[in-house]
Amino acid sequence: MTLLQPLKIGRLVLPHNILLAPLAGITNLPFRLICRRQGAALAFTEMVSVNGMVREGEKTRALLHSLPEDRPLGVQLFGSDPRTLAQAAGMVADQADLLDINMGCPVRKVVAGGAGSALLKDLAGIREIIRAVRAVTELPLTIKIRSGWQCGEHVYQEVGRIAEAEGCDGITLHPRSRTQMFSGQADWPLLARLKETVSIPVIGSGDLFTAEDCQRMLSETGCDGVMIARGTLGNPWIFRQTLELLQGRASEPVTPHERAQAAEEHLRLQIEALGESVALREMKKHLGWYIHGVPGAASLRRAVNNAQTAEQLRAVLGQLAQNGADQSGV
Repeated sequence: MTLLQPLKIGRLVLPHNILLAPLAGITNLPFRLICRRQGAALAFTEMVSVNGMVREGEKTRALLHSLPEDRPLGVQLFGSDPRTLAQAAGMVADQADLLDINMGCPVRKVVAGGAGSALLKDLAGIREIIRAVRAVTELPLTIKIRSGWQCGEHVYQEVGRIAEAEGCDGITLHPRSRTQMFSGQADWPLLARLKETVSIPVIGSGDLFTAEDCQRMLSETGCDGVMIARGTLGNPWIFRQTLELLQGRASEPVTPHERAQAAEEHLRLQIEALGESVALREMKKHLGWYIHGVPGAASLRRAVNNAQTAEQLRAVLGQLAQNGADQSGV
């Protein structure tokens, strides 16, 4: 079986099956554009609070800001009340190509409100939520889940059966429990079991940090696609490298110069979208990831943290490129 293949989720047909996961505080429009330009077939907004949507919160609506280049776009909703989720789904339908309901986020402030992975403790509630959202939209509908609330208390197969019966078009599984958070290893064999349980597409997530990881997940589990999350941080090239690997082409390592170029473009897009003050604050965390592991990383990171202007950040990126040139003897 060819590991790289088109992926059909409801009426949405993607050119291939390597996707960008929704990441709170990360996958805004600039980051999505950077990853799309490296080959991501589908990108998601950050998690969108349905309570924020129905209250017409300006900050919540800003998460949906997009451009024609940013399509197809998945919008991920989180909440716990079926009626509110359905109302929010109707409100965002004209801005999305696919809707996803978050049933896996382990963060305390999300589960405290009964949303995210807290829903895995209420299978009847999951059924009601999917049924309510499905009733108000014909968009492709997916859910993103973990294996269960606690280790050994797996509910992912039953959730998969419910999702398929209630009209979901796909399901993404991060095979860790909520209590594991991001510790230990993701239990990839669970993806194979879910694939045997349902006939809708199963997308795998968890511990995808290299192109080789993506290839291995597809090969070992038989899942229909992979959704890369933390592996994209400072590393948008993972999409290009995965496509190259799955196509049998050689993939060159990313040079410090390429890192500097991508980071500078990311900074430009952030300033365009957010204004310089907010963009500087947001980019400092991204630049820490871009710089990780390169020659002179510690001093570059200090310079990033001390930067007060966009020009100062660009000067740091110039030094990043120069360090790479010095290291290679150019």
